[in-house]
Amino acid sequence: MVKFIGEYNAKVDDKGRLIFPAAFKSIMPADEDMRFVIRKDTFTDCLEMYTYAEWERQSELVKSKLNIAFNEKHAKFWRAYMNNRTVVEPDAKLGRISIPKKLLELIGVTKEVIFSGNDYKIEIWAKENFESGIISNEEFVSIANMLSDL
Repeated sequence: MVKFIGEYNAKVDDKGRLIFPAAFKSIMPADEDMRFVIRKDTFTDCLEMYTYAEWERQSELVKSKLNIAFNEKHAKFWRAYMNNRTVVEPDAKLGRISIPKKLLELIGVTKEVIFSGNDYKIEIWAKENFESGIISNEEFVSIANMLSDL
């Protein structure tokens, strides 16, 4: 499994294209599928970017907790969960990816984004909103203390 680490800036062109960070591209196994699934994050104004294999794992995990055939709320949740997503693949020459403008608008992107490695996924933030996704040190310590009691 690929582990994404680090933060990288990228400019968005008029067609919604960005250069996928070379540092992330370089850690992808040569024989692995280079497709990624991008979706709007459930809780914050960022996009989540998963390798296709990781997306399959994540979506199956979510689906395994639902009864979409016989529970209307579960079916509606699943439909919403699968909404606002796309598949992208960096082009071989420049490593560009094209993200639909609708997705970029959902997170407030104007000109620049930050690709933030988050272990098994990459978060894509509007540059001006990136800091809003970081919790304070006090909140981090409080959560760490709470988790240590588990």
